[in-house]
Amino acid sequence: MLKKIFYYRFEIFLISQLSILFGSLVFPSELYENILAQFFLIINVIAGINLISKKRRLLWFFVSLLIIEGILIGSYFIENRDKLLIDKIGFFVYFLFYLTIAFEIIKHVWSAKRVNRNVIIGLISGYISLGFLGFFIFLSVDLWYPNSFNGIVISEISGLAVKEELMYFSYITLMTIGYGDITPITPMAQKATIFTGLMGQFYLVIITAIIVGKYISQSNQKNEKN
Repeated sequence: MLKKIFYYRFEIFLISQLSILFGSLVFPSELYENILAQFFLIINVIAGINLISKKRRLLWFFVSLLIIEGILIGSYFIENRDKLLIDKIGFFVYFLFYLTIAFEIIKHVWSAKRVNRNVIIGLISGYISLGFLGFFIFLSVDLWYPNSFNGIVISEISGLAVKEELMYFSYITLMTIGYGDITPITPMAQKATIFTGLMGQFYLVIITAIIVGKYISQSNQKNEKN
């Protein structure tokens, strides 16, 4: 059973990412924001642990992040807690997680000698991970510098609930679509937006191009043998 779970580790991780992204389309918004968003995020962390479970040091690092997140969630039930500090630590934990997981996925995709199912799914998951990374960067910016983004309906950050506006803005920026309905208005938010846009462009221009090149080379070699 465990071997099967590890075999489908990339698929499980991708599904957990898609659950976070599109869960609000399936479940009632209040239920999703207050309960399911946090649940899906934790499931995604567990899927990330499964993804790198063969690497002992990273495994313990991710387990530590999961424990910290569990403590932070539990602290919400304690009276007189410093909610702002808890949120800041929580966002930083998720930032570290997605930064590490994106790096590991990109490294796996980059070093792959053959383009197979895991490489393709990893390529997709890596790009989605960059969007989550940008999302937590924007959340952190808006937490430290309130009202950093113009056009956001909900300005108050509540716990670890996924804010659809900043998640949307992160991916729109990553894909360099830029509708202009949400705009960064503080220097820190503008720098974060530039950084997220550059991440998306570098990923598509460098990482995706390398995988496409490997696939073409692999197909040519197969044709030559035939």
